Amino acid sequence: MASVPGILTDWPWTTLGSFKHVILAPWVIHSTWLLVANDGKERDISYFLILAVVLWRILHNQIWISLSRYRTAKGNGRILDKGLEFEQVDRENNWDDQILFNALLFYTGSRYLPGGQHAPFWRAEGLLLTIVLHAGPVEFLYYWFHRALHHHYLYSRYHSHHHSSIVTQPITSVIHPFAEHIVYSALFFIPILGTILTRTTSVVSFTAYITYIDFMNNMGHCNFELIPNWLFSLFPPLKYLMYTPSYHSLHHTQFRTNYSLFMPIYDYIYKTMDKSSDALYETSLKREEETPDVLHLTHLTTPESIYHLPIGFASLASRPYTSNWYLWLMWPVTFWSMILTWIYGRTFVVDRHRFDNLKLQTWAIPKYRLQYYLQWQNEAINGLIEEAIIQAEEKGVKVLCLGLLNQGEELNRYGGLYVHRHPNLKIRVVDGSSLAVAITLNTIPKGTTQVLLRGNLTKVAYAIAFALCQKGIQVVTLHKDEYLKLTKSFSSTESSLVLAKSYAHKIWLVGDGLSEEEQLRAPKGTLFVPFSHLPLKKLRKDCFYHYPPAMKTPTSLENIHACENWLPRRVMSAWRIAGIVHALEGWKEHECGYTMSNVDKVWQATLQHGFQPLIITPKISRSPSSKH
Repeated sequence: MASVPGILTDWPWTTLGSFKHVILAPWVIHSTWLLVANDGKERDISYFLILAVVLWRILHNQIWISLSRYRTAKGNGRILDKGLEFEQVDRENNWDDQILFNALLFYTGSRYLPGGQHAPFWRAEGLLLTIVLHAGPVEFLYYWFHRALHHHYLYSRYHSHHHSSIVTQPITSVIHPFAEHIVYSALFFIPILGTILTRTTSVVSFTAYITYIDFMNNMGHCNFELIPNWLFSLFPPLKYLMYTPSYHSLHHTQFRTNYSLFMPIYDYIYKTMDKSSDALYETSLKREEETPDVLHLTHLTTPESIYHLPIGFASLASRPYTSNWYLWLMWPVTFWSMILTWIYGRTFVVDRHRFDNLKLQTWAIPKYRLQYYLQWQNEAINGLIEEAIIQAEEKGVKVLCLGLLNQGEELNRYGGLYVHRHPNLKIRVVDGSSLAVAITLNTIPKGTTQVLLRGNLTKVAYAIAFALCQKGIQVVTLHKDEYLKLTKSFSSTESSLVLAKSYAHKIWLVGDGLSEEEQLRAPKGTLFVPFSHLPLKKLRKDCFYHYPPAMKTPTSLENIHACENWLPRRVMSAWRIAGIVHALEGWKEHECGYTMSNVDKVWQATLQHGFQPLIITPKISRSPSSKH
């Protein structure tokens, strides 16, 4: 929102929220009906194809969003190092409003403008006229309108909303108040109206022009340089006819230079070109792929999780992961993404961050959660993890932390398999178990005297049970084999271990393997504290569920614009934080396999670096308790 919002700031359909797309329904239905009901010369294909153009524009924008986030995460060609934040993502979440607005104008013009009906597929003179009208009137008028928007009166009421984004992403290009888009649409409709009135319009000229506008808008705001230098060497006048991402990036950092739309010639004519444009272009183009200090290695969870990655849908990535019904409509895309990950089969960059002097990156393995439970997939998964470790070693990464299921005991002995195979690794492999234990211990309410331990007995489970017994807190188990395993591992504290048959305990420490039947037998008001990587399925409305081990991040941690799986905003899992703290402290040992770091030392170091406990006050629903 602008600092002093002017009239016509909000879009007319803002109150419709996520249902705003229904405004196109009458036009879509009408164009479809006419296509079906008529035949021969009466059938207007161009009217029906407007919907295809709208869908193509949405897809085109999404491709640019994903490409920009992927390229800026890798670092090669990146222009500005500063990152995105949730505030910007929320502000730019309505990027499709201008597509809806333009679609309404397209439909209206196609039906009521003389010459707007029955457009042929191709007319060369129409395409040529479109080019001339854009290079002349559109670029010229836009330049002066843009300069006017930077006058303090219009800037404070309208254009400051766009310039709130110093670090741009492709969709920043269309984030303007409604009033600005009215003028922009009027300007961009000059070539379209020109071809309609001269009876030279065609499907190709119309679609190509709209695609050109979207392409140049997205490219100019993508925050990475991609225009090769040889283009300007081959055709020197091109520097006056086509801007570059770095050229327009200067407009967002300097504000009063580089006003041109897509053709810098008007900045040269009126002497508003930033003098550092050429230098920034050269340095950005030469920028190589970034080498992180800390690498977080995660994986996909469900087939739909690809959309929740930072390089997926920005709106979904900015919220904790939940299952959305409308994603089922995209099952063909989801299916082909699964095929692509299976064929490509290589780890890919997901995101980047910066904390103090550390450069952080997240890589994802193209495997889904289900595959980690299939024993015949172990070799393939281990191969991908090992390949990522070797690649990170070659790049000079200091610490690699294994996230989610990349550190299972049956899979790789909590990551110890890779250290055993490569004893001379300089990179430190961290599984984060010690921090996961520390967070779990500090999540248990003060004054607790007894807890019920459920789920599989993992490395973390043993450590938690041992620490609680050392504090005199009774650890209750329900199965004799679990009780015997625990007493055998630390017999000196055996008196604090209890074998019981009752589920009547209000604090449950839960790992993987808890059955639904057991969860339903918990008493009303039970606090479930998971120490597993994956969250516990919430079957009870009368109980409270804590998050898996996680902490709030310091405000100085940059480029946090996506949620880590199901965690809230600006919250990181213990396994991810552990790698960061390991690097900040400069610890030289590996933390993987069956060994653990000192829990108290890791906890204190984590707090000192600004990470905060995730404290949640239990709010138990008054709904009737489940049977147990």
